[in-house]
Amino acid sequence: MKRLIVNKWQIAVVFRNKTYHRILTAGTHWLRWDDIALVYQMNEPYNSGKDLDVMLQDEMFRNAVHLVEVKDNELVLVYENGILKQVLTTGRYTYWKGLVEYRFERMDISKADITEEVDRSTLGNKLLSAHVRSATVSNHEKGLLFIDGKYVQLLEPGVYHWWNGKMSIQVAMADTRQLQAEISGQEILTKDKATLRINARAQYRLSDIQKAMLDVKDYDKQLHVRLQLALRETVGELTLDELMERKNALDATLLSRVNTGDLGISVSAIGIRDIILPGDMREIMNQVLMAEKRPRPTS
Repeated sequence: MKRLIVNKWQIAVVFRNKTYHRILTAGTHWLRWDDIALVYQMNEPYNSGKDLDVMLQDEMFRNAVHLVEVKDNELVLVYENGILKQVLTTGRYTYWKGLVEYRFERMDISKADITEEVDRSTLGNKLLSAHVRSATVSNHEKGLLFIDGKYVQLLEPGVYHWWNGKMSIQVAMADTRQLQAEISGQEILTKDKATLRINARAQYRLSDIQKAMLDVKDYDKQLHVRLQLALRETVGELTLDELMERKNALDATLLSRVNTGDLGISVSAIGIRDIILPGDMREIMNQVLMAEKRPRPTS
């Protein structure tokens, strides 16, 4: 016979003929010489390996452990004395009872939404980082949530979390601030066939985010085309002299000709910044201006 002392924070698993025989709790025990006793700390998980099914036939063992079975598409959060210590994926796990106060919280990750009562600090824990997807929508944004490529909802500013399961999750950000579109170096013919280069700009907002982001491809490019067309239409109705005289009064005309409701865009202002004349025309106009400034001969 041989003596085995098991301390109160320990538990012993005894094997006889290489097969599980029994467990021993705190105290002094006498074993046969051919018994093999493995002593475990009760504050650590027990890795039973292939012998677990045999051991679970023993009522004493069953009563001594927490058995946690995690299915596919599940996670189990393991709290030790109120502190998150482990995140369990698919498999079977055993923990000794008695020394540590365990709490096990089961999570269903077959869905994207986190419907379980998990606080934000837990979701941000590094132990969960591989299992949680997050997105931050800033104050000047709104987010469009897509799950498996399908639009689900519009997200207001805030921080969002989803389970990182088998579903594809994407968040497209839409800027809700006033935006600006630039038209640079647009070549346009006036009514009297003068070729000009015009720079213009427009201020706009996304008035219908879902329409702009879901129903329209490249809303900013389509806005650019419509601004070009409005410029061509407006400038093409005027002679060069009329254009130069009415340049600052054309904003309202341009604005009325840019219809963007079907793009989910609201244009608040359009203005011509520069009208650039061809080199030969600039030279002629400079000569005219110089001639006008010369003193006229007295009679």
